Amino acid sequence: MGALGRVVLWLQLCALTRAAYKLWVPNTAFDTASNWNQNRTPCAGDAVQFPADKMVSVMVRDSHAISDMLLPLNGEFVLASGAAFSTAGGDSDPACNPGAPLLFRNPDRFSWLDPHSWSSGAQAHGLFSVDAERVPCGYDDVLFPRDGSFRVALGPGPNPVHVRSISAVGQTFTRDEDLTAFLASREGRLRFHGSGALRVGSQACTDASGCVCGNAETLPWICASLLQPLGGRCPQAACQDPLLPQGQCCDLCGAIVSLTHDPTFDLERYRARLLDLFLKQPQYQGLQVAVSKVLRDAHTEIQVVLEETGHATGAAGQLGHVLLQDAVAQGSELGIVSATLRQSGKPTSADSALGQNRSGAGLAVGVAALVLLALLGMALLLLHRSGRLRWRRHEAAESASPGLPLGFRNPIFDVMVFKQQPSVELPDSAQKVDILDIDTNFGCFVNPLFAGQAEAEA
Repeated sequence: MGALGRVVLWLQLCALTRAAYKLWVPNTAFDTASNWNQNRTPCAGDAVQFPADKMVSVMVRDSHAISDMLLPLNGEFVLASGAAFSTAGGDSDPACNPGAPLLFRNPDRFSWLDPHSWSSGAQAHGLFSVDAERVPCGYDDVLFPRDGSFRVALGPGPNPVHVRSISAVGQTFTRDEDLTAFLASREGRLRFHGSGALRVGSQACTDASGCVCGNAETLPWICASLLQPLGGRCPQAACQDPLLPQGQCCDLCGAIVSLTHDPTFDLERYRARLLDLFLKQPQYQGLQVAVSKVLRDAHTEIQVVLEETGHATGAAGQLGHVLLQDAVAQGSELGIVSATLRQSGKPTSADSALGQNRSGAGLAVGVAALVLLALLGMALLLLHRSGRLRWRRHEAAESASPGLPLGFRNPIFDVMVFKQQPSVELPDSAQKVDILDIDTNFGCFVNPLFAGQAEAEA
């Protein structure tokens, strides 16, 4: 078979199996600034120090002149062509701090379950994956850097990790026996560690409608690893009634369209349709869209997540309604049987939060005023019962001492009586209503100072 025939066959196999892969991102290279505690690579005159109790493989690509280096007890340095170490002598870089050694960060900090550790290659603009699908799925091929150094923490988790294949250190593992032998070797132990188990040999996804990722049971550990830099807590969504898509760790603002489908549905075709017909429109430029097959109530469906960014408020709901209309108009051609839409609520802002705080403060002041009035009423009642305070009906007071200012009206003793009046007969075209008549009977508080003066004058 010629070269052209092999290329055509390879393309046909890729189309048939829906090949997917995940790339490992972090490394343990000497020349990566983020691997050092000062976020810079060693410079001339630096003293460098590696964790003594950690196994690590370190790739070195450049030449370095250093004053001192403390090596790990168990590890390896892989020197690329042209890489070398030398003594700095008396020369030093002014940017270096000779008083503090440069520390290599813990190489065990990179977890298989951390979505930040993986990449799916070139992701089209406007597309993203839910958190559970950012780590390798059961049908994925996993690729580690062929000419780089890395270290991966496996676990924790409820079950072994299953993937289709693993490519590392120039080898591709598709059988558990070969992978187990590699992980037990020194070369494997320098790169993989932890309590988790790793398995290969899963089937590729051959269903045109897509396949379920299979990370649902591992999602709590994925989320714990993802949110560790944030203290294990999700940031607050900037909207009311946010949504939590299946496979996502934190709530988000936007909309979710759920599609049921028949066997003719093509996931990649639908994803391309979203990109070409909708996401390129100016009003939807701020949206991020994730499309995948999920398992819900023992049945599969296509989940379309429309996530809003800060400047795309309302666009997700608009696009969600457009996709519902598109499903109705083109459903038979696309293989869509039904579609449903869920939306988050209105956006929240600092102004609305301030208004809520002011409302809460006003309510607190009102409650305090009511409590004070109630306490005052109780105090007056106790004084009256003890004989130290007395009050009279307004009419009686006027008859006893006409013209004297014996007191003032106290709203605490005002009594409002609602009397039910007979129904009023209205024309047939109008509805009968009950009219309430209000009869207000006021009481007076008699000031003992004025009362005593009135008795003396009498």
